[in-house]
Amino acid sequence: MPVAHVNGVDVSFEDHGRGEPVVMVAGTGAPGRVWRAHQVPALRAAGYRVVALDNRGSGAGPGEPGDFTLADMVADVAGLIEHLGQGPCRVVGHSLGGIIAQELVLARPELVTQAVLMSSSGRADALMRAMAAADLERADSGVKLPPALLAYQLAIQNLSPRTLNDEERLRDWLGVLEMSPPDPSAVRAQLGIEIIPNRLALYRKIARPCLVIGFQDDLVVRPHLSRELAEAIPSARYTEIPGCGHYGYLERPEAVNVALTDFFAA
Repeated sequence: MPVAHVNGVDVSFEDHGRGEPVVMVAGTGAPGRVWRAHQVPALRAAGYRVVALDNRGSGAGPGEPGDFTLADMVADVAGLIEHLGQGPCRVVGHSLGGIIAQELVLARPELVTQAVLMSSSGRADALMRAMAAADLERADSGVKLPPALLAYQLAIQNLSPRTLNDEERLRDWLGVLEMSPPDPSAVRAQLGIEIIPNRLALYRKIARPCLVIGFQDDLVVRPHLSRELAEAIPSARYTEIPGCGHYGYLERPEAVNVALTDFFAA
């Protein structure tokens, strides 16, 4: 896996295919390989080069700095785009990755041609703050929950009723989630970074075309938060994908991939 030394840290990234680059930014605790199963093949088939980075603090990179900020994570992505020498380029982010992407478009618009913001928001509401506080408390407690319990909690929180009510699909999901349960202590430095103040007024300055994708059954970033983000960005349009939760890009990948490629081609 190639490594770029940017912004004072080593950033690992996967580099797939040739063509115009699309930089993929994952959410809290997720490595860049989460895009490999579904989005990378679809974007490569559409003729794009896909670059998926491991965010600092994800536990996947060669060097894991301690404390850092959202601005540091934005600067990492900017540095990677400059390192690739292929900018400006398209940027896709999910959840915390979406916030990173929209802050990048705001701070460094010359590096971005189009941005896709999935399960993102322009402010943190009370429920998001409560979830972040709970995650931090658990990480700091040192308590290790049984993998089966973690899998159950993740399924309830991140999947749609459509999947939860399909026993065969649910068994598959629970098996995957139980095999690789997240360790909050390993990604402690990322926790809470998604808790941003109300940035909606500032996002009115974004001039690059943006697609905001909400997931109908998302309990982590409820769709109305993504919708109001799209309404704040003058160049943005909003689409909501039914039948999926916070893991929508994995739960309904075909619909997500069509939204991505149609937007990029427009």
